[in-house]
Amino acid sequence: MAIDEHYKTIFDHLNVSLVTVDCNLRILYLNPSAEMLLAISGSKAINKPFLSHFRDGGTPAEVIFQAARTNSQFTKRQAQWVLHNGQKLTVDYSVTPLPEGDGMIIEIMPLDRLLRISREETLISSQETTRHLVRSLAHEIKNPLGGIRGAAQLLARELASPHHEEFTQIIIEETDRLCNLVDRMLGPRQLPNFKPTNIHEVLEHIARVMVAECGSKIQIQRDYDPSIPEFTMDAELIIQALLNIARNAMQALLEAGGEQDSMITLRTRVQRQFTINRQYHHLVCRIDIEDNGPGIPAAIVSDIFYPMISGRAEGTGLGLAISQHLVQQHQGLIECESQPGQTIFSIYLPLEQNHAV
Repeated sequence: MAIDEHYKTIFDHLNVSLVTVDCNLRILYLNPSAEMLLAISGSKAINKPFLSHFRDGGTPAEVIFQAARTNSQFTKRQAQWVLHNGQKLTVDYSVTPLPEGDGMIIEIMPLDRLLRISREETLISSQETTRHLVRSLAHEIKNPLGGIRGAAQLLARELASPHHEEFTQIIIEETDRLCNLVDRMLGPRQLPNFKPTNIHEVLEHIARVMVAECGSKIQIQRDYDPSIPEFTMDAELIIQALLNIARNAMQALLEAGGEQDSMITLRTRVQRQFTINRQYHHLVCRIDIEDNGPGIPAAIVSDIFYPMISGRAEGTGLGLAISQHLVQQHQGLIECESQPGQTIFSIYLPLEQNHAV
């Protein structure tokens, strides 16, 4: 089957990925969008088996062969594909017989970007609601705490027995502890001070702090992209955000006890054509903080950026919530993927920002 040049020109300009195959599922044509999606060259893929370029974990190859033999159509939603280079994709795809009956056309719609944007919007919306709730609750807590502390100080002056003064001192100390906790829940109060900064200088500061705190117990591996230019940020706030994540990784590794092969990797890359909170960015700096620890419990991994959610018995669950807020002040976002032996926190910071704070 030959594709008419007129239709080929149309197909070449479509955003939808199109592949035409013969009845033996050998590739006859694929448009540029399909080449990019499947990471293959059109000229080299012609006459090669279509199924050799990916694996579909949920649909046996026989289903597609059966559609070709019976000249029938089928559609698969949210299929999980693994490409020849190991890349994972979530796609919708439809298989439609060609009118001549000598092949099929396969339409592929990638969903990863749409699913990520949907997850991100849900996360940001939920966190914004939670942040307003926490702020309102924190202010309601701080007001009576101030009264309790003042009353305890007045009471301490009236007491003659040092033994009784010990009790008022406990009231004052515990009140101060609760006030500090509330202040941490509220997060930093100052507005960001944006200046051009080298992100690798920030990461080197993080690395020095980790070495100072854990010595040689954990290996620090660097995997930097030297092409990333300086871009504007509040270095102090970004250091605080990244340090909260790095310290969580350190504590997880130290508690796991595998000191000989414990490793934290600091990685930077450039992401192109990236969307954060419905805003399109041409270039984004992605910072990965990866550790080979036991991973985050599956039951809480989707909720770890909410206040008071922690996988550690002694954790307050505030560090990651604060980090997410600080990064969002830079129009960025933090995402997390975790499984036993690998946890990756990815921080996305736009290289071109509109700092309307």
